[in-house]
Amino acid sequence: MYNFDAEKVKNDCVQWIRDFFEKNGPGCNAVIGISGGKDSSVVAALCVEALGKDRVIGVLMPNGEQADIDMAKLLVEHLGIRHYIVNIKDAVDGLIKNIPFEPSEQSRVNLPPRIRMSTLYAVSQSNNGRVANTCNLSEDWVGYSTRYGDSAGDFSPCSNLTVQEVKAIGRTLNLPAVLVDKIPIDGLCGKTDEDNLGFTYAKLDRYIREGFIEDQATKEKIDRMHRMNAFKLQLMPAFVPEV
Repeated sequence: MYNFDAEKVKNDCVQWIRDFFEKNGPGCNAVIGISGGKDSSVVAALCVEALGKDRVIGVLMPNGEQADIDMAKLLVEHLGIRHYIVNIKDAVDGLIKNIPFEPSEQSRVNLPPRIRMSTLYAVSQSNNGRVANTCNLSEDWVGYSTRYGDSAGDFSPCSNLTVQEVKAIGRTLNLPAVLVDKIPIDGLCGKTDEDNLGFTYAKLDRYIREGFIEDQATKEKIDRMHRMNAFKLQLMPAFVPEV
């Protein structure tokens, strides 16, 4: 297995965050959507180490009732950061109600994360902030994010780190184990990530880093998902006129 030095990568990432803010907003705050999962927990903890807790703002955004919101509250209390709770249910329901046709199921599933990102930017612009992206490499690899939703942001500490690597960094940051090892749920339809994907993150991560996977059918599925969703990681195509 390849060698991953979690302590070194954590320290390098903390410095990278400091450098980003020095160049892109000295004195600004990091604004982070807090779900209670490992990714937002690790990103928030990295920002606290990089900037200090007084410059990190957590935003909890339940869509009505959120069964695991206690995990999000545990994280902001553990880090001692300022936080806001913004329930997005009225915004989601209001938009669905006012669309003059029946939205597709995919539209309904992706609407909450897009409204959450709009909420983060509203908080950020009102609090001298920069919005943190909390995606990881494993999710991005197979398109497990919403374009212009959780895939957006101003800076991204973990988008080149796999799930296993994010967890390892979470442990070096002394985050509560319940947050680091919490089974990831997509927050959209209530299923676990791995139930939706049809394979484990451990298998996906090894395939990404080592190119090894035993099951040919799973390999083909991962490759297909990666090809189909590659556009999410690219800039919007723009016409360049000949002048």
